[in-house]
Parts: sequence; structure tokens; C-alpha cells
Amino acid sequence: MKPDGASLIGFGSGSPGGATFRAFNPVKDAAIEPLFDSATLDDVARAALLATAAAPVLARLSGAERSHFLQSIADKLEMNAVALAERATQETALPLPRCTSEIARTVGQLRLYGAAAERGDWLDARIETAQPERQPLPKPDHRSMLRPLGPVLVFGSSNFPFAYSVAGGDTASAFAAGCPVIVKAHPAHPGTSELVGRLILQAVKEHKLPEGTFSLLFDAGFEIGQALVKHPLIKAVGFTGSLRGGRMLADLAAARPEPIPVYAEMGSINPVFILPGALAERRAALVEGLHSSAMVGVGQFCTNPGVIVLRRSAEAELFVKELAARLTATPEGVMLTPGIRKNFVAGTDGRAHVPGVKVVALAASDAACGAAPVWFETDALNFLGTHSLAEEIFGPSSLIVWCKDRAQMLTVARSLEGSLTATLHAGGTEAKEQGDLVDVLAAKAGRVILNGWPTGLEVSHATVHGGPYPATSDGGRSTSVGTRALHRWARLVCYQNFSDDLLPPELQNANPRGLQRLVNGKWTSAAV
Repeated sequence: MKPDGASLIGFGSGSPGGATFRAFNPVKDAAIEPLFDSATLDDVARAALLATAAAPVLARLSGAERSHFLQSIADKLEMNAVALAERATQETALPLPRCTSEIARTVGQLRLYGAAAERGDWLDARIETAQPERQPLPKPDHRSMLRPLGPVLVFGSSNFPFAYSVAGGDTASAFAAGCPVIVKAHPAHPGTSELVGRLILQAVKEHKLPEGTFSLLFDAGFEIGQALVKHPLIKAVGFTGSLRGGRMLADLAAARPEPIPVYAEMGSINPVFILPGALAERRAALVEGLHSSAMVGVGQFCTNPGVIVLRRSAEAELFVKELAARLTATPEGVMLTPGIRKNFVAGTDGRAHVPGVKVVALAASDAACGAAPVWFETDALNFLGTHSLAEEIFGPSSLIVWCKDRAQMLTVARSLEGSLTATLHAGGTEAKEQGDLVDVLAAKAGRVILNGWPTGLEVSHATVHGGPYPATSDGGRSTSVGTRALHRWARLVCYQNFSDDLLPPELQNANPRGLQRLVNGKWTSAAV
């Protein structure tokens, strides 16, 4: 389990000629072997052609066959978890237990999406049988279901080397939907990416799938990622990263002669509203809970609570005082990359100079890639009048917004842009009185949390990990986590007046795959 630094183009390697780079250990402030070769434009074309050739084969696989493939990948990740976690820790500075638990989450995602593919209800199969005698016009036989889009491009994320990277949620859901995948590895953890990619290719070979089922391309910069998005054979894109990066990819995809969907998770401030009743009942627990949620992973979570909205009172001021003391005593952590750390410093320095903003907690930091909590406060009027205060700072920093009353809290909620999450902490009797606030938060976020914290996302059938722009590029109409994620990589097709033997098995009268189908307006698994 040692990387060799070459892109994986199907069962072959990348072409020579691309720029070279090395992984970086942010703890030791040093480069890591081996030398990685960036892919070339010839590699892009070859990967796209192989994926296109593989697409119809994967589309014809049964849900059970896709599930077995995903289970095989999961098994290989489990068997190699120690080596994978050790390499990821070197490249990301994430603690070994965190990497190990993230591998377990990735394994769980693969198995969950495989089970969804095998069950097949996500296909939304619908059948309307013919009524030739219907007046004034006969009714034709017509049947519809979701069909895979074709080659999917996935960008690995910086902050999740497993769960949102090579074998992460985008790749797993695309495989489950029947699509080949090309991954553009994140340069922050190329060794980890290569090791995972090789395990996927082992599964591809064992299941005798086409070599274009999976490819992995490296790139020291942006050229290869952009070329992949613009390539005419790519049919959809999955991305987790910054607003700037996601918006650039979405714009590139929209400008193609054939525009394609880009499912980009971009930026989120994940507002937390804490009401007086909650503070009166459990102030100490809220201090600890918010500190824990905001500091996990050195604040480098897409669900990090970035704005805390409070109604000013003696109890609330005591809460902030206790929280600030806890934050100031928090030791620095090592950020994922020097670039992320540089952006964090620039963001916090800039916010500290915004008129009407005060630093409430500032912990010491001196390591090369180190970062410690930097928290701010301002009043609601200043927040409402200063757009930059509602922008994400990626890292251990949040902004406390003071409101004079409940009406002002509601105004702040209405002013917010889209987020992945929105959280409300209320006392025992308060929650029932917050219907208007909950409605506003539900319009602003994909996941609304009552008396909990946004970090610690559960992967399930009901999970929603998306939100209105700028949280995601598609306005929150989809999720990148949970079994609904499969829908992103498929489109609806209706078959009208087809004989039974020409229909996909999922729509045939005998229902050979045992699906739940909507037949003439009623859900049933019975044959037609």
C-alpha cells in the first residue's frame, strides 16, 4: 500500500508530461514522497472515452450487481483501513482516530447506497397501462423510470480525504445509479487518493466490469479539472469545496454547447439561534456543546456553526463570557493545508477591521499551519448592513450577533443566504411558539436542527445535505448525502407503446426485479 504518483486511467497509467508535485505534511511542514505527475489533456480524453464505453454496460447492470460491486469496494477499504488512515494522517494532519472513523463512514455509505440500488425504489418506476377503448381518445401504454446519465466527474474535497473524496458519497451514489466515475483527486492528499483508487480498480476487475468504470486523475493546479468539466463526454459533476471553486465549475458547465448539471457544495455559515429559555435551562451545556461543534476538525467542517444569534440579556452575556473563556483556552490545531491556513488568517484579519465588530476570543497560534479560535461579535444592525459578515470563514471562527428582541432575531434570520444547516435552541415551552422562525430557517437551509448541533451528519435514507445558494449550486434541490443522492446522476425516461420484451426489466409486466412501482396510480410490487 504505497502510492507511485501516477494517474489511473482505467486499468492503465497516466501519460508523462504533466507538471509534478508532492503531498505535504502540515504537521512537519515538509513534503512527502513520492513525486506525483499531473494528468495531461490526452489523459482527460482517454478517461472520458473509456467512461463513455463503460456507461451502457453499467446502465444495464441490475441493482443487485451494482450493490455487490459497492460492497466489494467497502470490504477492501475495511481490510486496508490501517494503511489508509496512516497515509491520510500524514497528508492532512487529521488525527488517526478521525481518519479511521471517516473510513468507517465511507464504508457505511457504500453499503447503504448499494442496498438502495438493489432495492430499486429510488428508480421511481411508474406504469400506466393502455386503455384502447377510452373515449374520446385511447390511452397509450406508457412507463417511466430514472436512467443513469453517463460519465460522472467527481472532485475530491480537501477536508474529508475519504467520505467526500475518491470513494466518497458522490462516487458511491454515482456507481449505485449506474454511472462510470472519473475522479479529479485533491492535491492535498494525493497518496491517500491513489491508494483508494487502486482498491476501486481491484473491485472493477474482480467484477469483470469495463475498465472505464473508474479513473483517477491528478493535477497540481486547475487545468485538468477545467478540461474535464468542459469535455463533451462528461454528463454531470460533483464538487465539494469553496464558493469560488464551485461557482467557476458551474459557470464552465453552463457555458458548454451542451450544458450539464454541477452539484457543488460550496459555502455555508450554518446559523445557530439560541433563545432565552434554552440559556436559562442549560447554559453550561450549551457552552460545551457549541464549543465542541465549532472546534471539531479545527473548524474545517462544511457544517461548522459560523453565526450565533442571541437576544441580549444578562444570561446571554454570561453565556458568551463563559464560551469566550473556553475558546481562549483552546490549544491551536493544525489546518489541512498552508493555503487554507492563509485564507483563514486573511479572513479573520479582515473581519477584525470591520467597523462595529469586536474580537471576543483569541487564542494563541504559532505553528506553521496552526490555527486557534478567533471569535467575533457585532450587533444585529451592523450585521444586517454589512454583507461580508454573513460570509463563511473556513476554520475555527464564528460571529456572535446580538439582537435586541425576538423581532430582530427574525429579521436576521430572513436576511440570511442559503446554508446547509440552521439550528434552533429553545426552552421546553419556547419551541411551540417558534413556528414563524422555523419556517424561515426551513426556507434557508436543507437541514433544520432543534436542540442539537450541525456537525455530526448522520448518513441515512432521510438525510438532506444541501441547501439554497450559496450552500449548493442547484439551489438545494438535491442532497449529496443519503440515498436521495442517487437521483442527481439520473434522468427520467418514458417508454410509450413498447412491447414487454423491449422494456427495461424494471418496467416489464412480470416485475422480475421485485420493485415497488406506481401502477395506474397505486403502489404495488405485484406483476401487471
